[in-house]
Amino acid sequence: MRQQLTIAELDVRTIADLQRRDPAALGDLYDRYGRIAYSIALRYLRDSGAAEDLVQEVFLRVWTRAHLLENVKGTLASWLSTVTRNLAIDHLRAHHRDGYRELNSFEFIAVPIDFELSDDVERLRTALTNLTQEQRRVVELAYFEGLSHTEISERVGRPLGTVKSCVRAALNKLRQGFRQTSLPGV
Repeated sequence: MRQQLTIAELDVRTIADLQRRDPAALGDLYDRYGRIAYSIALRYLRDSGAAEDLVQEVFLRVWTRAHLLENVKGTLASWLSTVTRNLAIDHLRAHHRDGYRELNSFEFIAVPIDFELSDDVERLRTALTNLTQEQRRVVELAYFEGLSHTEISERVGRPLGTVKSCVRAALNKLRQGFRQTSLPGV
């Protein structure tokens, strides 16, 4: 009987195969995470064609920068999600500066995802509920809308130092909350 690999083991194997320039590894990666990347891109861009193009760009970036994957923190799914999110925000900034729309954290987290991420999403939702209203707002602006600290300061009408302190405190609180809701053995 063949042993079932964990997600982490599959990620390690996929990274090694990508670094050896195995095209099948890119296909496997797309099969596992393409739907997640598309969901995130579509959530931000609200255009299926643009979302498809962005997903192609994400996976092209993975292929051309496979040598950098050794430094991936967390899972490949979270890394790909971050790359997708950042490229989507860049796309919105470049093409829709005047109409750049806001997303709230729960709209983003409601993205349909595969089962391996569902525990992380639930843990994140729980951790987000422990933030103050101000902390949640700056986290949403920084990580869901991609604003800089300076842009957040202007948006919320607070001094830059206060915004930086609030973001730092929120991230620490999220980190602690995420650890407390960790699954046994993780």
